[in-house]
Amino acid sequence: MRSLLLPLVLLAGAASAQDRAAVERDFRAWLEGTVWPGAAAGGVSRATFEAALGGVAPLWDLSGLRPPGAPREARQAQAEFRAPQAYFDPEGVAAAVALAREMAEAHADTLADVERATGVPGPMLLAIWGRESAFGRAALPYDAFAVLATRGFMGERADLFAAELLAALRVAEEGLVTPASMRSSAAGALGQPQFLPSSVLDHAADGDGDGIADIWASEADALASIGAFLRNHGWVAGLPWGLEVTAPSEVSCALEGPDRARPGADWAALGVTARGPLPEGALFLVMPAGRHGPAFLATANFLVLKDYNTSDLYALWVGEVADRIAGGMGTEAPWEDVEAPARAEVARAQRRLMAEGLDTGGDDGLPGFRTRRAIGAWQEARGLAPTCWPDPATLAALLP
Repeated sequence: MRSLLLPLVLLAGAASAQDRAAVERDFRAWLEGTVWPGAAAGGVSRATFEAALGGVAPLWDLSGLRPPGAPREARQAQAEFRAPQAYFDPEGVAAAVALAREMAEAHADTLADVERATGVPGPMLLAIWGRESAFGRAALPYDAFAVLATRGFMGERADLFAAELLAALRVAEEGLVTPASMRSSAAGALGQPQFLPSSVLDHAADGDGDGIADIWASEADALASIGAFLRNHGWVAGLPWGLEVTAPSEVSCALEGPDRARPGADWAALGVTARGPLPEGALFLVMPAGRHGPAFLATANFLVLKDYNTSDLYALWVGEVADRIAGGMGTEAPWEDVEAPARAEVARAQRRLMAEGLDTGGDDGLPGFRTRRAIGAWQEARGLAPTCWPDPATLAALLP
């Protein structure tokens, strides 16, 4: 039997190598036929293009790739889209707060300067800096151009990454960094603030006064750039991001979402309570684990944090860490140990809910607020206690 299987294995390996070779030829043709004309139209020289992409090959070890002709696969690679309780590991949060307080002392003058210029409080700048790159200590192991080109050619959200590849070429053309020095994460995010290249062009700032916005090597520039990003996206000085609240069972978790914001007095009339006074203006309910975790009322600044990273969990993490850096208590209600749903199953549930006329925001397999509240509405319509979370029992009922 082994003598029969071995040739079959070798044949499969050869076919796979042959397929990869064909994909890589198509990749080089795409760079020359699509990327180069777009780069040239944007003012990128051929010399910059060759320095950045002349020897680039696809990075096959990246997650979420879909070579031409391959079936769509739902993946779950980023921590923001795993079970919520894992994201808020108490030891990890405490360590981030402790290190951030050390950074606050070391960078007190820069933090004060950035806060005066942008209105963004120092603790929030530190929380984001810590989350994105461990205060500049995280390794950036990838060639940014190889990552962006691979994802732009055959990754999820290929159009986005193809546009970011063009932006990266402009970053190199403008001399902000040499192509060889442009290191990134596996998602193509750059420098200590983990900006995509378009954000480098739009928001990178000079925080140390040397005339260069160097988000890779300069801590002051990294902090100034984070502040500039938030200010440019509408950060309101003096407005908190939100706060934890208690939402009794009479307050449906299906009320979640920024499009259902209302004044704090209205939430209080519904029975929502908080440890302190509610912020001024419109507030909206955030329950990222449905009834399996804490509830929050968020302000417009929460949405600005989501411009930095679209995950509710990310925005809540940096909000809580910022509060604790400043001496706050942090979240009191526990995060229950919920199971992380498979994206493929959530996507099927989303399609079922949409077929019944409920708005899930799409079928991306991610339990965002529209999906959570659609689940809650579906449960309420059947006389069930709403959990607003794709737990196994709910998925089994939705997907018989």
